[in-house]
Amino acid sequence: MTGMGEQKSLTLASGSQVRAALMRGAGLEFDIAVSGVNEEAIKARHRGTPDALVLKLAEAKARAIARDGLVVGADQILMCEGVLFDKPINMEEARENLKKFRGRTHALISGTVLLDDGKSVWSLAEQVTLTMRQFSDEFLEAYLLDVGEDVLKSVGCYQLEGPGVQLFEEVNGDYFAILGLPLVPLLGALRASGAVQP
Repeated sequence: MTGMGEQKSLTLASGSQVRAALMRGAGLEFDIAVSGVNEEAIKARHRGTPDALVLKLAEAKARAIARDGLVVGADQILMCEGVLFDKPINMEEARENLKKFRGRTHALISGTVLLDDGKSVWSLAEQVTLTMRQFSDEFLEAYLLDVGEDVLKSVGCYQLEGPGVQLFEEVNGDYFAILGLPLVPLLGALRASGAVQP
């Protein structure tokens, strides 16, 4: 909520510090509520496209917090050569995932939904593609040592706004979507829904 007049409350249904920082940076005022949705159960039951899956995950997060006003739900999945990857559970899995991504192109698909008093009023699945360079094993070990446990915070084992950018030779798509929230389209939806001034 910014500016003057009666504006609707806004809640971010995500524990992501990056998403919250993006929204704060855009001048939005909002609450944060973490949903605790069982993502693995949703993924196990899903039989549709990756776009449909990420939107289903985002909407489930938004609906789980059951708030009046506007609620933003967001999620992100990574596909590499037809395989869906989750956040690594430990440093060894992060190392193995980065070796699988090395020299290959993967897709990050960000799903964002906006609920207004429980009704879905806007959604977007935004796909970006990123190609990792053929970095050496020595670089990989130095990278993991440098970023430490932060490598476990993202599905791709990197933060593009930090040292993770050195993993790449090509990035195609919206920068904000890579960070997990397609901010410009979301701001348009929030203006249309009365959360910010038009």
